[in-house]
Order: sequence, then C-alpha cells, then structure tokens
Amino acid sequence: MPKPNHHIFADGELSRNEGTLRIDTLDGETEYLPVESVDSLYLHGQIDFNTRALGLLNEHNVPLHVFGWKDYYRGSYLPKRGQVSGNTVVEQVRTYDSPERRLQIGHNIIEASIHNMRANLRYYDGRRGDFAGAVEELQTLKESVSSTSDINELRSIEGNARKTYYTCFDQILRDPFTLSKREYNPPTNEANAAISFLNGMVYTTCVSAIRKTALDPTVGYVHAPGERRFTLSLDIADIFKPILADRVLFRLVNRQQLSLGDFENELEGCLLTEDGRMTVLKEFEETLDETIDHPRLHRKVSFKTLVQTDVYSLKKHVLTEEPYHATERWW
Repeated sequence: MPKPNHHIFADGELSRNEGTLRIDTLDGETEYLPVESVDSLYLHGQIDFNTRALGLLNEHNVPLHVFGWKDYYRGSYLPKRGQVSGNTVVEQVRTYDSPERRLQIGHNIIEASIHNMRANLRYYDGRRGDFAGAVEELQTLKESVSSTSDINELRSIEGNARKTYYTCFDQILRDPFTLSKREYNPPTNEANAAISFLNGMVYTTCVSAIRKTALDPTVGYVHAPGERRFTLSLDIADIFKPILADRVLFRLVNRQQLSLGDFENELEGCLLTEDGRMTVLKEFEETLDETIDHPRLHRKVSFKTLVQTDVYSLKKHVLTEEPYHATERWW
C-alpha cells in the first residue's frame, strides 16, 4: 500500500524533534508526525520551517509542497533523488531533442488526455444532459492527433478539446454551480476555484511520482522546458486531471458535499474557504487510495499507484523505446 500524504492547515512552525517532525501551531497545540509514514507533505497554512526539518524530509525522501496565501500553489521542496541515473537524464534529453520521439510521446499524452475527457462525458451523457455531440467532437479531435507533426499544433488540439469539454460542465454540475468558461489567475467563480485547487493537487501528485524515478521533472515533451515549471509534471497532469480532479469535483457538487458557502469572493477572485479545502482534500485523498483492477499488471492498484505506473512506463520508453502506456480510462 502506498503511504498517505499529510496536509497541515494550521499556522505555526515545523521543526525536527530527533527523528520526528514536530508541528507547533499558533493555537498552542503540538503534533508529532513520524516522517517515515508520509509519502508527501503539504503545507496549506503559514508555516515557518528550518533546514533541520528539511534535512529530515531529505533523509526520508519526502517532498514538501507549499501552498501559500489563500492556497495558491507556490512551489515544492524536492529532496535528493531516491534514484540517481545520469544515463536516464541523458536519454530523457535525447528523446526531447529527437523531433520524432518527442512528438510520439506528445501524441500518447494528448490522446490519453482527450480519451479521459471523453470518458467522463460518456458517463454523464443521458445522466446529466445530452453530450453526444461533444463526445463525437472529442473523438474526432483524438483521431486527428496521430496526423499532427508539430508540437504547437498538438497543444492547439488539446486546447480545443478542453474548450469542448468545459462547455458541458454547466449541465454536469448541479445548480447553483456553473463554470461558464474556464478562468484562473484568479478563478472567477466557485467551479473555477475548485478546478484550480484540484488541478494543483494533481500536479503535485505528479511531481511526487516523477521524483521517485530518475526522470528530471523539468524536461517535458508537450510542455517545453522553462525556467520555473516542472514541465514533465504538467504533461502527466494533463492525463490525470479528468480522472482525478474533474471526477472529484463532479462527485462533491452533485452529492451536495460542497456548497457555495465553502467559497469566498474577494478582490483576488473566488477561493475555497479552509473548510472547503478540507472537504475537497478529504475526497481527493480518498480517491487516490481507491483501487481498480489493472488489466496489464493483473492486480489491483490505487489511483496514486496508477500515476506512478504511468511515469515508470514513460521512463522505460525513454530508456528502451518500449511502448509508452499513457493512462486511458478503461473502467
């Protein structure tokens, strides 16, 4: 079983107490967290920490993901690699430098991303509305991917697919939630705020998964490497946003576990309250722990493991050119 993530919402201080993490909150409470029991640590409050605490996380290979004021994702502290392989990084860059190999990986990622969007619409077609036209349009866009010979054109296809996909959200989401259109930086309404927060969680899940391999998270294939982003994490996240972020949003809204009262509107836009974030995170973490039968591995795997399996498949492709199995929803 994969180890669970741990989320800290309180304001306070994170320190090292011998071999244990200590959290002292401004409310005067103290929590001790055995670091060996944590997969990734998330800071959602205003937390001070020092190099001794980071050293302990480093010793146990635990990534630290920081969400700043109002839970905007700020960045990650990644410990030294558990696996180090210069050969893997060299082959990863060679694959990026090969237009043919880079494009093939891009095809796999975008085809899987569109497939997973389409699978969501097929599930809700007839349940929450008539999405036959959108399902057909997504299928057409997916089929056009294989004939694409340019990464920018590939990104354009993915962007068009998302526009088609998002037009269906107003019917899928139970009133009074509406999306209207996808807007972020800042999110302009409740649905956009929830999507942005959940997408951030999917992205950090992918960062943690990549860190467990010798792949470099800054070298992506659909998203070009940049100065400030883990572009490979953005690539993998595009595959899993429909599977993890969107399905969690649909469940929370349609089961009325999330209400407009779980959001606050300020000059900076619409954001989840602390109670709202905790509700979303509880459902997200429970979803990561859910298991499904994997047809290729012939065993049950959790969704967290499914992300890891996808990354390992990409690593194997980079090293051996075996087929990369980007995850397409089959259940």
